[in-house]
Amino acid sequence: MTSPVAQFELILLLLAAILGLELLARRLRLPPAAAFILGGIALALIPGTPDIELDPELALVLFLPPLLLGSAFFTSWRDFRANLRIIAQLAVGAVAFTTAAVGVVAHWVMPSLPWAACFALGAIVSPPDAVAAKAVLAQVPLPRRMVVLLEGESLVNDATSLVLFRFAVVAALTGVFDAGQAVLSFGLLSVGGVVAGLAFGYVATTVIVWLREPRLEIIGSLLAAWASYIGGEAIHVSGVLSTVACGLVVGWRQHATLSAATRLQARAVWGVVEFILESLVFILIGLSLRGVMARLDGGSEPVLSLLPGAGVIVLATILSRFAWIFPATYLPRLLLPSLRQRDPYPPPMVPFIMSWAGMRGVVSLAAALSLPDHFPGRDFILATTFLVILVTVLVQGTTLKPLVRAFRLGEFRLSQGSTLPEAEARARMAQAELAAVEQHSLGDDGTHRHPRLVEQYGHRARATTRFSEAGGGLIGEKQAHFAAVLTAVAAGREELLRLHRAGEIHDSVLHTLESELDLEEVEARRHHGNEMPMDEGAR
Repeated sequence: MTSPVAQFELILLLLAAILGLELLARRLRLPPAAAFILGGIALALIPGTPDIELDPELALVLFLPPLLLGSAFFTSWRDFRANLRIIAQLAVGAVAFTTAAVGVVAHWVMPSLPWAACFALGAIVSPPDAVAAKAVLAQVPLPRRMVVLLEGESLVNDATSLVLFRFAVVAALTGVFDAGQAVLSFGLLSVGGVVAGLAFGYVATTVIVWLREPRLEIIGSLLAAWASYIGGEAIHVSGVLSTVACGLVVGWRQHATLSAATRLQARAVWGVVEFILESLVFILIGLSLRGVMARLDGGSEPVLSLLPGAGVIVLATILSRFAWIFPATYLPRLLLPSLRQRDPYPPPMVPFIMSWAGMRGVVSLAAALSLPDHFPGRDFILATTFLVILVTVLVQGTTLKPLVRAFRLGEFRLSQGSTLPEAEARARMAQAELAAVEQHSLGDDGTHRHPRLVEQYGHRARATTRFSEAGGGLIGEKQAHFAAVLTAVAAGREELLRLHRAGEIHDSVLHTLESELDLEEVEARRHHGNEMPMDEGAR
């Protein structure tokens, strides 16, 4: 058994490996998830590398809650609700269909494997992983609605698969399965998880408001992730749905409950936390190869003899998603004219990409590792699960971006109530600000106490109104304006650093003025159009 110091050194080694693999992924234009898995496999094959035994229960409780809550926090509730029908089709229907399809194929490949064990395998590999989806989709220029559907599916499908998995395991070990009881339990677990998550979310936001200090509020938001998951599991409801519902509530209320300083700091902190956890998940999946191989080598069948059957099941896992999504996309619209009018037929490339974007990850591996040692066909299930993860992340994850670009997907939107474009919303906001400043500035004698402030907000209101009415015709002028702002910021930063190096200003002055320049630069880059993505900015 390795010492605590050796374990800490291993963690530091993995963090250093994350930096190198991330840079390598950028250089080779690979999805980071694929690079991390390959890097973990390479580390596992190096002689002397400590054995990594990925504890399934610890993996779920350590990685899943913060990543689920982080995704739900930034999910638009309006978009989620508007697309709930399709998200439910994917998160429940596709998972159940894949479980059944893979179970049938597994029994055909290995007739000696009991039906319940076959369906347990189907439940293990059925859900596209939230971590894998988030990691890969961040690098893919998909239309907004497709991102909403895929991320929404990955938020809640783990609940479906884990419930199906538990019933299949019990049936395999006891030989008893009650379909009616299974459906009732699934409903209770799901509804209970949502209700518990809503309660946790409102309690968490109330407590966070009481803290009134950005660092404490951010710590509270982190604790809310684990509290909702562990609390949900403790009262025997779905911890996954509890965490997702909590994240949606906290994200919905954060605009009114969190201060601007807390939101800025929270985005940076959560960006770093999510990046580290996502990276560690995939590296640990790769590192677990040695443990998986050791288990298989000690099994009753040679590893190579398991590969043909496992390969067939990998193919069935991928194709079953196509077999569900294409009919689920077109049949409801064909049968329901009102639905077809509200939400027209998408081009075939849309369901194709939705089907291809089914990467598996840590939830599948943790579920496979949690099988009892005496479970029927455990070696085969473990080998197949690991192969499914490798193929879906390395093949599908790597080819997803080129396919999206090749298909040149247009916007895939849901027809709904019209909303204001950003330019018009910005103009209205500026008019409200100007009215407030004018009222606050106006003295009893009719003159303004803050004429320069009124002039500044008046100029902003006129500029935003003119840009909104131009309908995009002033994009070039806007970019030129903020290019000049960026030039001024760069000059100001250079002078500030010169003053500091010359000893003419104190460090505290440097930090204060540098923060102001940073905020100004971030805002200018966002308007100019070359803003750094949030995940890169957090790194």
